[in-house]
Amino acid sequence: MHAKLMIGAMAMAMSALLQPAAAAPDWQMVAKTFGKPGTEMPDGVYRVGLPRTDLKVSLDGVALKPGFALGGWVAFEPMGIQAMVMGDIVLTQDEVNPVMKKLEESGIEITALHNHLLRSEPTTLYMHIFGEGDPVALATALHAGLALSKTPMENATPAAA
Repeated sequence: MHAKLMIGAMAMAMSALLQPAAAAPDWQMVAKTFGKPGTEMPDGVYRVGLPRTDLKVSLDGVALKPGFALGGWVAFEPMGIQAMVMGDIVLTQDEVNPVMKKLEESGIEITALHNHLLRSEPTTLYMHIFGEGDPVALATALHAGLALSKTPMENATPAAA
C-alpha cells in the first residue's frame, strides 16, 4: 500500500513539473499600449515611472524636483496570463475628477487619494490605483485615464485595441 501511495505521489509531482508554464504577459505590448516604456523588475514585475516633470511645485517657497516628490508610477505583476496593476499617480486638483472617472469607468479601482505635500503650490494629489485582468486591457485603461491629465508620456500613441 505504501509503495502505491509513493508511486502515485511521484506521478502527480512529475505531471505538475511537465505542465507547460503559463505564458508571461507581453510587456512590450503593454508598453506600446500604455504609451510609455517601463522596466522589468525582479519576479517579473513590470514598472513604469511617471514623474511629473511638467509641474513646477514649491513647498514653503522651496522648488521641488520631480524625482524627489513628484514621482508617480504603475507596476504590473504577472498572475499567469493575467496581471495585477498597482500604482501611485501624481495629479493636480483639476486633473483628479476626470482621471478618476475615466479609470473607474474602465474597471480600475481608486484605493486612495491624498496629499503628500501639505502647503505645496500648486496643490498636488496622489491617487493610488489597483486593477486585475488582461495586462493590455489594464494598460489601455490607464492610458485613457492619464490622457486626461498632463502627465508626460513618451511614445504616447497607444496601439489599436
